[in-house]
Amino acid sequence: MSPAFGSKPRKKVDFQTPGVVFQPEASESMQAGINKLVKLIRPTLGPLPHVVGIEPVSSRNNMPELLDSGGTIARRVIQLPDRGEDVGAMYLRHVLWRLQEKEGDGTATAAFMFSTLYNLGLRYVIAGGNAMILRQHLEKGMKVILNAIDPQITQLHGKKELAGLAQTICYDEELAKMLGEIFDIIGTYGRLDVRKGDRRELSREYVEGMYWDGSLRSRDMTNAGLRANLENAYILISDLEIDSPDQLIPLLQLAIKNDIKQLLLVSNSLSDKAIGLLLNKQNKEKVFVVAVKTPGLASDVRQEALEDLAILTGGRALIKASGDTLEKVTLEDLGVARRIWAEHEFFGIVGGRGNPRALREHIATLRKIHKNADDPADRQRSLERLGKLIGGSATLRVGDISPTAVERRVELAKRTADAMRGAMREGVVPGGGIALLDCRDALRPCLKNAQDSDERAAYQMLLTALEAPFRVIVENAGFLPGKALAEIERGEPGCGFDVLKQKVVNMREAGIFDSASVVKSVVRSAVSGVGLALTTDVIIHRKNPPEGFNT
Repeated sequence: MSPAFGSKPRKKVDFQTPGVVFQPEASESMQAGINKLVKLIRPTLGPLPHVVGIEPVSSRNNMPELLDSGGTIARRVIQLPDRGEDVGAMYLRHVLWRLQEKEGDGTATAAFMFSTLYNLGLRYVIAGGNAMILRQHLEKGMKVILNAIDPQITQLHGKKELAGLAQTICYDEELAKMLGEIFDIIGTYGRLDVRKGDRRELSREYVEGMYWDGSLRSRDMTNAGLRANLENAYILISDLEIDSPDQLIPLLQLAIKNDIKQLLLVSNSLSDKAIGLLLNKQNKEKVFVVAVKTPGLASDVRQEALEDLAILTGGRALIKASGDTLEKVTLEDLGVARRIWAEHEFFGIVGGRGNPRALREHIATLRKIHKNADDPADRQRSLERLGKLIGGSATLRVGDISPTAVERRVELAKRTADAMRGAMREGVVPGGGIALLDCRDALRPCLKNAQDSDERAAYQMLLTALEAPFRVIVENAGFLPGKALAEIERGEPGCGFDVLKQKVVNMREAGIFDSASVVKSVVRSAVSGVGLALTTDVIIHRKNPPEGFNT
């Protein structure tokens, strides 16, 4: 990588040497690091991506990791040899990984928009432009772009269009078709478990109703092979620890008094003696009790699961921390379901008899939590809760030719599923970089009416950055970006260049989509990230900086 703007080669600084770096070296160093990381990600953009091989840390004798995800590649870059370059690379790495965690896609597009804006912006600042004012105009232009995306948004319908969306994300035709079918069945918030398969091909299975992690207490409680099935059953929901059989007597007496024949008992622990009481032949003839473990390892996860179960079935969760016991349990405390099943890993509920209005309100609240959550873990938890309550559930088993290939495909499936959920929730726009290209028409009047040089520079930079992803996609496929762009300009609205068919096509008819939420997040991440980077004037190097190894 040559020094920026013909400056002299920078002297490499040892990582043990503290110091303060001022302009212009600070910006030049950051620029070099940013461009190195973007150059590493460049091959991954487009429907004909190349992979990046990364040597494993543990041993040189192991197979390299082959990646085509910009976010994952950036995450694997731990440190650059030059300390100044490392600051720029790690800054962009953070921007891209946050985008990956939030949307599951769009990192390569964001990288090119970011580098284009930063390189142009730095050139302008070095020539005498005001970085802070430029930043303000960039953010103003960002709002114009985001508003220009909205009219392009459409909704997807049916597994064919969903498969087309998946194809533009993962470029794996078999996986795309499978995910298109799955999401057509389970919907936006349906629960999808992606697991390693034991065969080379992909397979899927669907589960009726909602299910939770909660193992069956005893195999002797089954009545259908390795599974227990209950019909028109009641459910006691709790995180109680039941150590003595005597604790169960009030519950069994309540069941017998109210002619309850089948009951699911959810508890945090259940002693062997208590299980023996439930399995007693005479007791089983009076009331068949199936016991499962309270879902969740962490206390907050358990509380959320108990809340969801209570609302779904119309019962009341008995909480140990609140002082609840089985001594005064009432019929109103029990939930009801049309069917309940339990096996060695999970238990499920079909047709919970809770209050429909309360359930709708609870689901609406969880949707708001999911939409507004910034932390990826919180967003994933709310999504899982929604999937359980809405009722669509599927398991995708992923196979391939080797364990390494399976792991890579599993991660690809998860990343694609995350991006598809956003697209199903907020709609899609024309793919292949066309949605960003079409935003130029909204920016051009802003450029024409700009009042000063900083404003004109900002809009011109944004216009150039909007073209950057399209140009890289076309170039990666072996075509001339300028020629393809000229063909699109002569075409009708909504048309783009299909590099697989090697011609201009209607993007919707061709099934080439991008998630609207991903495209918007790309614009926000790139523009906001560049604004902060351009106004960074000083780099402080610490002695013995802490080493990170989060992959």
